[in-house]
Amino acid sequence: MSKISNDMIKKSIEEALENRKKRKFVETLELQIMLRDYDPDKEKRFNSATTLNYNVKNSLKVCVVGTIGHVEEAKELNYEGVLVDDLKKFNNEPKLIKKWARKFDVILVSDSKNKDVTKLIGRYITAIGKLPVTVSEKEKVKDKVSELLKTIRFRVKKVPWLAQSFGVDNLNHEDLRQNLTKSVNFLVSLLPKGWQNIKTIHIKTTMGKPVQLY
Repeated sequence: MSKISNDMIKKSIEEALENRKKRKFVETLELQIMLRDYDPDKEKRFNSATTLNYNVKNSLKVCVVGTIGHVEEAKELNYEGVLVDDLKKFNNEPKLIKKWARKFDVILVSDSKNKDVTKLIGRYITAIGKLPVTVSEKEKVKDKVSELLKTIRFRVKKVPWLAQSFGVDNLNHEDLRQNLTKSVNFLVSLLPKGWQNIKTIHIKTTMGKPVQLY
């Protein structure tokens, strides 16, 4: 990372972790980034994801909609698993579907069942930001969830400001540094003018105070 040295990153991570009241739960570490010379109304907005080296979340509430095999695997992992026919109980009622979908951080859908799921509930769950994640027939639910625990997404909305978790506080400092570096480099690659579009970068824990990195 040309603009920020590894020592600067390590120092900021240490400060964010030390200057806080320790809680009885796993806290996430978050990047807070202010953009400059970037007008979301004029520039091409991006909504892109990448997978980091280590977890950015400690756990996920998962529902699997799909084949018998994927549903059975989900239940063995203590996730909710439903067959496509089970979705018909909602009778195409938007409120019921949205209430059900909001219970989960992610909805996994077997690739072979994706069209059916889209037809039954697709427009209602995407309206509340629950974009289904497909799982191929050869993929294991466990492996897909493991990948998602390491996945970040930068999405520009109406304001030139971004927030994205890059790790959890049970990772060691070097793992956090690697995740942060990869996160920022990925964002820079998405911006039309790269580093010139970044005004400030702060990092903070869930309950801690922001620490300026850049």
